[in-house]
Amino acid sequence: MNKDRLADLRERGYDFEIKDILERGLQMFLSQPLYSMAYTLLILTIQIIFASYFPNFTLLYAVFLAPPLFTGFYYVANKISLKQPVIYPDFFKGFSVALVVIPIWLVGQALTALGIFAFILPGVYLAVAYSFSVMMAIFGGFDFWTALEESRKLITVRWWKFFLFSLFLILINVLGVLFLFIGLIVTLPVTFYATYILFEDLTLDIFSE
Repeated sequence: MNKDRLADLRERGYDFEIKDILERGLQMFLSQPLYSMAYTLLILTIQIIFASYFPNFTLLYAVFLAPPLFTGFYYVANKISLKQPVIYPDFFKGFSVALVVIPIWLVGQALTALGIFAFILPGVYLAVAYSFSVMMAIFGGFDFWTALEESRKLITVRWWKFFLFSLFLILINVLGVLFLFIGLIVTLPVTFYATYILFEDLTLDIFSE
């Protein structure tokens, strides 16, 4: 079972180099720059439209559209990793797993928010620990709660390293915002690709069979 093999991985332990993961994330982006930027621009445009013209429905966007939209990056990253040709519709494959992805985002963010509201530190812990939850579901085949828990347990092994990795991802996107938001069409996909690469590095032998 994949859960048993994940437990073995946690028992053995693991490590990773943040610089290497980020560099490979950039390389993955450069392999599909036009599609990646076009799709990111689409997401940002949808967000701006909701915020500017439909502010009362922003929550609906965050709940029902954002999760499958951002999940598309993982599907494309997987195809790039497998050296398969990428077409633009691949970015929309997140909608095919919306029934799993949306609960992951909802429950994950709700628990994180409760943790932050309560004592702050538990919320930060969960925000980092759930980083792999969507990929645990779509590539590992887990239901939403198992995906959240398997992500949490795996990342907890090296939580501080993942926390530092997450800070670098945030910093990269902050820099993207500083460039009049235009930089985000590069930095945003790079961060998703880097996260996928790290997930794949750790779980390839587990989920490839």
